Amino acid sequence: MVAASQPQASQVGRDILMQGGNAVDAAIATAAVLSVVEPTGNGIGGDAFALVWLADDAQGGKLHGLNASGHAPAGLTPEAVKAAGFDEMPLHGWTPVTVPGVPAAWATLSKTYGKLDFATLLAPAIRIAREGFPVSPVIAKLWARGERQFRAEADDPAVAPWLDAFAPHGRAPRAGEIHRNESQARTLESLAATHCESFYRGELAEKIDAFSRQTGGYLRAEDLAGYQPEWVEPISVNYRGIDVWEIPPNGQGMVALMALRLMEGFDPAVRDDPELLHRQIEAMKLAYTDGHHHITDSAHMATSVASLLSDAYAETRRRLITDTAIDPTPGEPQAGGTVYLATADADGNMVSYIQSNYHGFGSGVVVPDTGISLQNRGHGFSLDPDHVNTLAPGKRTFHTIIPGFLTRGDTALGPFGVMGGFMQPQGHMQVVMNLVDYHLNPQAALDAPRWQWMGGRKVGIEPGYPLHLVRDMAERGHEVTLAVDSTAYGRGQIILRDPQTGVCCGGTEPRTDASIAVV
Repeated sequence: MVAASQPQASQVGRDILMQGGNAVDAAIATAAVLSVVEPTGNGIGGDAFALVWLADDAQGGKLHGLNASGHAPAGLTPEAVKAAGFDEMPLHGWTPVTVPGVPAAWATLSKTYGKLDFATLLAPAIRIAREGFPVSPVIAKLWARGERQFRAEADDPAVAPWLDAFAPHGRAPRAGEIHRNESQARTLESLAATHCESFYRGELAEKIDAFSRQTGGYLRAEDLAGYQPEWVEPISVNYRGIDVWEIPPNGQGMVALMALRLMEGFDPAVRDDPELLHRQIEAMKLAYTDGHHHITDSAHMATSVASLLSDAYAETRRRLITDTAIDPTPGEPQAGGTVYLATADADGNMVSYIQSNYHGFGSGVVVPDTGISLQNRGHGFSLDPDHVNTLAPGKRTFHTIIPGFLTRGDTALGPFGVMGGFMQPQGHMQVVMNLVDYHLNPQAALDAPRWQWMGGRKVGIEPGYPLHLVRDMAERGHEVTLAVDSTAYGRGQIILRDPQTGVCCGGTEPRTDASIAVV
């Protein structure tokens, strides 16, 4: 089974499984197609994370984590940013560009756990980029939004090529129109032929370096050449008998785990109980406040993962949840625009995979004649020298994209994820509770309306919630806004595999143009 946010992508993943590929092969091929058909959220110039369950591991089944987020270039210092006239990290242009990790993620996953030839995995994406694809409705809407942003910034020579690559006819493509990107097809061919080496130590690296030097960027060939993704040990908490797994910092999966720790201390309640909804919001506020205060590149964290997830710290934070909304402040424990996809094969291997440009198309910087839109992940850095996430060359910033996975003891249940910036841990928490507490199937768990904490006492709520719940939240002091655009409330995928029968049950996101493909 393959669950992804675009039908063509999930169908390609299914075809790879039918060719004898495993779940890892299917994930790579699906991700490559998504980089073509959904450029509004991801691409070759973004970052990636993966959780890979190997059923035939020597230990009888094991979860592996891959962190393919990039670091800040050597020349990107707080002093350089301030000298360029910025008081904080900008959203667009060269300044927020960090080393992309997506190509390295594809290559590393393929070399380590794949079965099929790497060129075979990228061939469908190359064909679709060259021959074109019909733009889906939600993507057309997001594409037009990006076009408005970057047309207003087209006087920046680093951003001007964006219009050539993604608005070649003077505007963003409309829903149902065919979009082709020959430059991207040639780039994917280069990646396929070199196992992505050309991006970091070859012709593509040279093009990126040359354009950066020409237009005032910080990224250099040396930054690319020195990059390698990192295999990491996933972290987890047990929530009412189910182990919920995330990637460790610099990812924000910790936020979802901390929130679940707080909620586990309360008795389960029916889904539409006002007290439950209030506690969920308050738990997420506390977890997020802690996350922004403590989480950064693991090499720069002063607080340990264990202390943030400890019973003692969870109890301390849980006591702050009362009957009314609070303005959260970070605690001090004891020292100590994204796409998501899920795949599962017949042997029980499963992959939870996510890749992202960060904000929509990313920085707006497109390397000419490559179709590579570079991410703006560096926007997450702080210029405050006392902040845990302060900018430093070679450092990885606090990262929003997070794949999730569920197990029961030593038994794999399956991958899940909810894409969408700072909505992601909030979506993870809500989906896990839908699955575990309310026993919803994967599709129902994704269909259910969501809420989103938006800072302070501000909370957005989707229209599907009963009106009495919305009124109750307002009476408790929450500043409630009813959502009119559900694209900001996350887009997820779930695959759960019955360990006895091997049958997969999938769910796909109703808030985008998603689909599930089954062999």
